[in-house]
Amino acid sequence: MKQIRELGERLRNARLRRSMTQAELAARVGVSMPTLGKLENGDPTTSLATMLRVLTVLGLGADIDLLAKEDALGRELQDSQLQRPARTSRSRK
Repeated sequence: MKQIRELGERLRNARLRRSMTQAELAARVGVSMPTLGKLENGDPTTSLATMLRVLTVLGLGADIDLLAKEDALGRELQDSQLQRPARTSRSRK
């Protein structure tokens, strides 16, 4: 999947900007180098927990809080399903 590959590339770039080797990051995250390599190569079998630990070690842990935070489509769907109060007709005498 393109998005997973691109995320892996962004994580690799973040690691390199911090002058960290794969071995250093893997050790700090508590995973093997092959696991970290899979993550950086966009392998979709890498666990979300590993991804979160990598983000945390890279100082990007708060980024995970942004995922699906704004759900414009869901809110629109929810709002469209809200029942409007029934109008009562008043007869005037």
